[in-house]
Amino acid sequence: MNKRQTEIFRRLLTEPGRLWLVQDLADRTECSEKTIRNDLKVIEEYIVKHSSANLVRRPGRGIYLEMDELERIDLFHRLYADESRVQHESDEERVLHLAYRLLMAAKPVTIQDLASQYYVNKTVIRRDMEKIEDWLHSLDLALITKQRVGLTIQGSEKNKRIALARLNQLIDSPELTGQMMRKQFEPHEIATIHHELKTFQKRHELSFTDEAFEGLMLHILLMVKRTKLGQPISLSGQDIAFLQEKAEFTWATSFLQQLQKLFAVPFSREETAYLTLHLLSGKFRYQQEKRKGKQSDLADSHPLLPALVEQLIQRMSELNMIAFDKDKMLLNGLKIHLYTTLNRLQYGLTVSNPMLAEIKKMYPYMFDRVIIALEEVGRMIRLSFPEEEAAYLTLHFQASVERLHQRDSHPQRAVIVCHMGIGMSQLLRTKVERKFPSVHVETTISKAEVQDYLAAHEVELVITTVALPDIKVPHILVSPLLDAKDERQLEQVIRRLDEPEHRVADESVFFRYTTPFLVFPQQEVQRPEQIISKLARILENKGYVEEGYVESVLAREKMSATTIGGGVAIPHGGSEWIRQSAIVVATLRQPLTWGTEKVELVFLLAVKQDRREEMRQLFKELSLISEQPAMVHALSKETDAMRLLGKLKG
Repeated sequence: MNKRQTEIFRRLLTEPGRLWLVQDLADRTECSEKTIRNDLKVIEEYIVKHSSANLVRRPGRGIYLEMDELERIDLFHRLYADESRVQHESDEERVLHLAYRLLMAAKPVTIQDLASQYYVNKTVIRRDMEKIEDWLHSLDLALITKQRVGLTIQGSEKNKRIALARLNQLIDSPELTGQMMRKQFEPHEIATIHHELKTFQKRHELSFTDEAFEGLMLHILLMVKRTKLGQPISLSGQDIAFLQEKAEFTWATSFLQQLQKLFAVPFSREETAYLTLHLLSGKFRYQQEKRKGKQSDLADSHPLLPALVEQLIQRMSELNMIAFDKDKMLLNGLKIHLYTTLNRLQYGLTVSNPMLAEIKKMYPYMFDRVIIALEEVGRMIRLSFPEEEAAYLTLHFQASVERLHQRDSHPQRAVIVCHMGIGMSQLLRTKVERKFPSVHVETTISKAEVQDYLAAHEVELVITTVALPDIKVPHILVSPLLDAKDERQLEQVIRRLDEPEHRVADESVFFRYTTPFLVFPQQEVQRPEQIISKLARILENKGYVEEGYVESVLAREKMSATTIGGGVAIPHGGSEWIRQSAIVVATLRQPLTWGTEKVELVFLLAVKQDRREEMRQLFKELSLISEQPAMVHALSKETDAMRLLGKLKG
């Protein structure tokens, strides 16, 4: 959809109860009614492709979208993602190509040459270079400009290869990086290395994750290309001596000897050592019990690992008031994950996490606890953990919470209402029980049996493939095939049901700590740091926090952006600076780029963390708000503090 069609669709989504006249839409978008009717056909095709909603036309009255709330939220998220991608894709592709060309170039490149190649003026290229230069600086590389000579990147070969592997950090659409990088290599090169890596994996009984396999593919392809260009890697003699003692060095030597035959490229001892590093830090599991007939203990293979696992579990137990040390599955999972993490951090290797934004959105409280724990534990061992690693660890601890909780709680009693045959009903039941162990499906029934069954049995959840009349039991409409979108929505419903506060409605933590005097609509700022400082200063001036809280919030934001999706950010600082708990609310006149997301609603949290359950409840309340982007967008347009609070309560 183009920009006008997207804007029309957004209006239909954000005001679902309104009947829109074609003339009204034409006036607002300054085009003809005929154009609007053609636009509606495009919008309808988009709706049919991505949902089961309907665009309803009422002659003489107007048009509207017919859908349920979950469908509307999903479409809003999808529209926002599509809009961002269309708007930035061409610019992002150019930035990617510019960075790649500079990193691979053996000679200087002029701005005029780049402007001519990408059909833009030199001002656009200079703006792109500013972005690339800032990014390169974070990787200890420098963009050098010499008049009448051109641009070059200065730094070590190791850092250049790290930069090539992290090109996705330059843009908001990381999937473009993979597409672009694959175009830089010949199909036969990709096929050959894919085959050899699969053979290598089988020979050494390794089980790579898909992400690790793709990462190794890219690294090896770059190794071949950089070696051909006469750009060899350089490692210290101490590092090489250490790596030569590892079994992976022997594997890497054999692997590169085979590649040397296939590509007619000689690989140095340094290249072998560098490949060894990637093997040590890749996200895969060794089938160790089969190798040499012995059980290998990862805790003995890295000197920092035992203390790191112990301290992390201890601190997370304190922060969450949960005895994580009782979960042996968590302990084993952390050992395997943190072993590769330590190798990556020690040698400056990259890790990507395509689920980062989704994890922060689904588990904001646990992610925040992990960030805090890693910051404290990291200081002890002099390592800094990126947010991508924190997100992976969040999944480990969240899974542990659910395992420990299942031991102490009964499964949710559910029934499935399916309008199709017994085969489909049983398939759906099997999928639900396999995907969600905390759910016990009592039976599958037809729509006609629902009322009688609910009257005679105690049921906590109804999962249905057909729309039902109003029933008091929580229910969710899913596809008979239970696709990925259904699974996400069902997981959210089950999570809410599983909380004690779902059964006994508690007082809202959010409204306990905010007042109309702490609500500031329609703020105008250029950067997240500005709104954070402004709101924190307000709390400082009103005596809620001590001097130093502003710096505390900004420091937390540097660890990881506090966005949780849906246009919402929840900046917060250390509890030790808080005198009296308070929450400041601000809406932004224009959406603000905040990390990789756009934000319209900000909650600055200055809440004492001595009551963990209260903090969990607060994060849940804010997470529920983030799941309603249409409401967030409507709140951003409100100009009155009292009405804004009223809408939040409603």
